[in-house]
Amino acid sequence: MVLAGLAISIATLTALFASGLGRNPEEVRSPLVGLAAPDFDLQTLDGSRWVRLSSLRGQVVVLSFWASWCAECATEHPALAAAWRRFRDQGVVVLGVTFEDPRADAMRWARAESVGWPVLSDPGSRTALAYGVSGVPETLFIASDGTVAAKRVGPVSLALLTERIGRLLRAAAGRTSRMARGRGRAEPADEAS
Repeated sequence: MVLAGLAISIATLTALFASGLGRNPEEVRSPLVGLAAPDFDLQTLDGSRWVRLSSLRGQVVVLSFWASWCAECATEHPALAAAWRRFRDQGVVVLGVTFEDPRADAMRWARAESVGWPVLSDPGSRTALAYGVSGVPETLFIASDGTVAAKRVGPVSLALLTERIGRLLRAAAGRTSRMARGRGRAEPADEAS
């Protein structure tokens, strides 16, 4: 009887561990995935302009929450920089959003690292809260239709960025192609009338 109970307990624990161990803790299933990305209107660190997420509709957005004090943020910076250089002329925008970081420290770090994409200040972490950010680095991938496609906790690699951005660009091209084909079918009927 005791052995049967022990066997059941071991089987239950094994099943629980197996289900959890098979998941990548950095790939977080955010409740926002598939929903419209929360809009924001944030000022750049240097105060030169405001960036409203909804104005970027039609482009893929990589939203990177980071801080100057974050060692893993520094680790992922070269990958973000390489992705920015590779995809910025293909309808992709990278936005950095500071998290719990004094403006002067964030500006100093961004200048020292020659960050080429807009870096935004998030006073009171309102935008971070809207996106469910609990620490940095965290990256969200927003599709061209304005929906959250994925969330990554921890540093991103160039391979991951390339794969996610490529997938979102292909999906956007597919939507555009389907829309064009839909218009293409309507045009002959209009010409015949």
